[in-house]
Amino acid sequence: MCKRVPRPQVLLACLLAASHAFAADAPDEEGNAYGQFTHIFHGKRAFPAAYTNANGTPNSLTPERERSYTTTATAYIGWRAWGGAEVYFAPEVISLLPLSGLHGLGGSIQNGELEKNGTRHPTVYRSRLFLRKTWNQGGESNAVESGPMQLSGSQDSRRFVLTAGNLAIIDIFDKNLYVGDVRQQFLSMNFLTHASYDFAADARGYTWGIAGEMYRDDWVLRAGRFVGPLHPNQLSLDFSIMRHYGDQVEAERRHEFLGRPGKVRVLAYRNVENMGRWDDAVAALAANPANNAAACTDFNYNSANTGAPDLCYVRKRNVKVGLGVSLEQQLSANAGMFFRAMKSDGKTEVYSYTSADSSASAGVLVKGAGWGRERDSIGIAYAQNWLSPQHVAYLGMGGIDGFIGDGRITYRPEKTFETYYSLNVSRAAWVTLDYQRIANPAYNADRGPVSLYGLRFHAEF
Repeated sequence: MCKRVPRPQVLLACLLAASHAFAADAPDEEGNAYGQFTHIFHGKRAFPAAYTNANGTPNSLTPERERSYTTTATAYIGWRAWGGAEVYFAPEVISLLPLSGLHGLGGSIQNGELEKNGTRHPTVYRSRLFLRKTWNQGGESNAVESGPMQLSGSQDSRRFVLTAGNLAIIDIFDKNLYVGDVRQQFLSMNFLTHASYDFAADARGYTWGIAGEMYRDDWVLRAGRFVGPLHPNQLSLDFSIMRHYGDQVEAERRHEFLGRPGKVRVLAYRNVENMGRWDDAVAALAANPANNAAACTDFNYNSANTGAPDLCYVRKRNVKVGLGVSLEQQLSANAGMFFRAMKSDGKTEVYSYTSADSSASAGVLVKGAGWGRERDSIGIAYAQNWLSPQHVAYLGMGGIDGFIGDGRITYRPEKTFETYYSLNVSRAAWVTLDYQRIANPAYNADRGPVSLYGLRFHAEF
């Protein structure tokens, strides 16, 4: 039966059929359907820049005033299949306009929805189609509430969860109560996950793969393997999962600090992809000046800089690794804080996420119950990102990656401050005012700082 299914769906179909062999507790909910609509607008003020797109290098953030927006609508459909397995399907539509063609910012892209790739013309696509199967193994029984991609029922504090299919890796890994939801919390891509977490995904942030989670009361261990893009930050995926892939392992520990709950997570990833190393690209140009960015005919980012190195000459099967830690901690009944830090090896190009080789972020989220607005919230956060010396040297020679490259660079860490107020205007609708200030955009002290003013409308149904 499974052989008749198109290749990306083989794993999902086989696991769904196999789940029939396992018993499950009687569910409270056989199926559900939810939806969301989000519009995010940003205006960028003009900012100082000593130079822009020097020597034909095309990836600068333009210093003039600009506007950017995203509009997304998503349906979340879930149903309980054989043996208690859950299947979820989420079609989505997006329309967007990025700043400067989505160039000129490293980890500090101001709107995490811009990750999803599109044009002003609405584009419909499948964001998720996956199976989740839970094997309860005792311990404390906990109620599960109905929600998007979650059927109501119960689950044990000791259980094994298998998830397989089409989804986003950060649906499972690096989940944090106080940060990570750009539709309700902080907007910057700095806070969607670790800015230097180059998790395997297509240009919209989705992939195919499989993950297992072992829950043991206060401990969770997660591991998964997923496919990455065929070319860096592009939509087509490379399904040769035994040759090119992204692996991740995460350990989570729940704790109490001064009587308040919190969690600590340690996350490691290892990507094996057809990607270029910064130092190899520099060496290729030094060995032969004809191997410059403007002359490249393989996959490239359309640089016209005849004196710059380019990754297109040196892509091969390389390995990229990273290690990060994150914390969520309740501070009071209505407030909590988060902290994240990650270091990637910085040897190879950005393949699926943002231009950052190391990153750190921290912030506080406060609910409005203290001033009589229980469904309002306010957030304040700061993020800082760094590049490896090899990456800086490559950019200094006029090279570019998928997002940044001004033609030259006076290197400094990229820094972002963000604050927002989310106002609940009806039972399931919010309007958010957002402000971001970005210092050293694209890690270049010759440019910026940049101020951005945001407005978000979000509704759930």
